[in-house]
Amino acid sequence: MAGLKELRTRIESIKSTQKITSAMKMVAAARLRKAQLLTDSSTAYSDSLAKILSRAAAAVNERRSRGENIAFSELLQAKANAQKYLLVVFTSDRGLCGSYNSNVAKVALQRIKELQKNGKDIKVMCIGRKGRDIIRRTHPDMISGVLEGIARKGADYMEASLLAEQLCKGYLNKEFDVCEVIYSRFYSAMNREIKTEQFLPFGLEKTQQETNGLYLVKGAEYDYEPSPEGLIDGLTDNYLKAAFFAYIINAQASEQGARMTSMDNATRNAKEMISKLTLKYNRLRQSSITTELIEIIAGAEAL
Repeated sequence: MAGLKELRTRIESIKSTQKITSAMKMVAAARLRKAQLLTDSSTAYSDSLAKILSRAAAAVNERRSRGENIAFSELLQAKANAQKYLLVVFTSDRGLCGSYNSNVAKVALQRIKELQKNGKDIKVMCIGRKGRDIIRRTHPDMISGVLEGIARKGADYMEASLLAEQLCKGYLNKEFDVCEVIYSRFYSAMNREIKTEQFLPFGLEKTQQETNGLYLVKGAEYDYEPSPEGLIDGLTDNYLKAAFFAYIINAQASEQGARMTSMDNATRNAKEMISKLTLKYNRLRQSSITTELIEIIAGAEAL
């Protein structure tokens, strides 16, 4: 019967789809594991550098309070009345990762709306094609660049450092006053958070306790050789590169986690659908056989 043939074809089609989604889930899981190892180490490294810079800045601020004239690197100094903003939005180049891309784009669009209310000039750099596709629907004139294929073969520190250097040059050349990064911070395959962080200029915290010109943290005093400002100048470039690398691998891990979850759900749904269609197919087939038997018996009795 036509109904049986259609059901059989549909079941085979869904089984093929199930095999694909199951394979994609395993690939995403393998990539997630590699990205997760990088995320744990690189995020800890960049966070530690940020703390060291903040400690050194506290020591410099204490010397400033005594009347010493010490200037920070321009990359660390916030500009008064900042007008030009650059938003770097991290999404993926491919789909099939659930609501990952749309969630990041939603936060980016909300940030654009906030800055527009304050009369700021906004440009958007999209790391990943999917973010570009969503943002250009409403703000095509704001997109200043799109980078595809980032970390396609895995996160690479040299690739991240080159991008960080380009952003630093743009800041020093006054192409923008503030650079903010919108990305997904990875915690686990099921737990991610979309965050907006200021990348340039890097704001040094000034809330730490100071004692006699030495920085005090949990009872430990820090002194510097040759000087805290020398340490800041030497570490700023390393920190910015490490921080941008951390953004990339957090985004990559979040993408793979979202894809693994999405493909797992798709595989489960395919299994349920196959089960329902198989039951329907068997019932229809049983009904067809029963009808044929009744017809045979009726024909025999007529003879």
